[in-house]
Amino acid sequence: MMNPSDILQSLQGRKRDILNREKFRKAAVLLPLVEVSGETHILFEVRSSEMRSQPGDICFPGGRVEEADKSKMETAIRETSEELGVPQAAITDVIPLDYIVSDVAGIIYPYIGKLDSMEELNLNSFEVAEVFTVPLNYFLHTEPERYKINFKVIPEKDFPFELIQNGEDYDWRQREMDELFYVYHPRRVIWGLTAKIVYHFVDVLKKLDT
Repeated sequence: MMNPSDILQSLQGRKRDILNREKFRKAAVLLPLVEVSGETHILFEVRSSEMRSQPGDICFPGGRVEEADKSKMETAIRETSEELGVPQAAITDVIPLDYIVSDVAGIIYPYIGKLDSMEELNLNSFEVAEVFTVPLNYFLHTEPERYKINFKVIPEKDFPFELIQNGEDYDWRQREMDELFYVYHPRRVIWGLTAKIVYHFVDVLKKLDT
């Protein structure tokens, strides 16, 4: 049996991580910067109607981290190359942004990088219906609309209420989340995780400029 000193000694040097990381779905996405008529734009995809998950939604290139990927950055570059139909060498200066941990979406690793040109795109039509760009200045000067999403706790039918304080009258803590919307155009509504990544990127830029 280990005493407290033995336990603490054995934990010395242990690297802290996200609890249950192995159970989270992991994906990486790229926020592509591209020059359009001498102005910096952000490129977005519209998901194909053939996709089982979120067809028609606006998103960034990206996808699930594969075992063969040497890094999350490699995932973001590989997925962008596959979806836009450009060589990986055309995706340059890739830099990590802050990652997102979500009970619903898993762990998302966003990156930002430069796309050399849009002239040679060969979209993977199964995944991507179309692409479009939005000037970076639009996001720098536009605050997103904010709406609340509330999460209600609904225990399953055989939940053991008898094991918790106050049983069925337990005061569950309600959760809420801000959902962001950039309404660039009636057909170009950027929201969800994509909007959060854009907002984070713009916030980083503004803080660097102060």
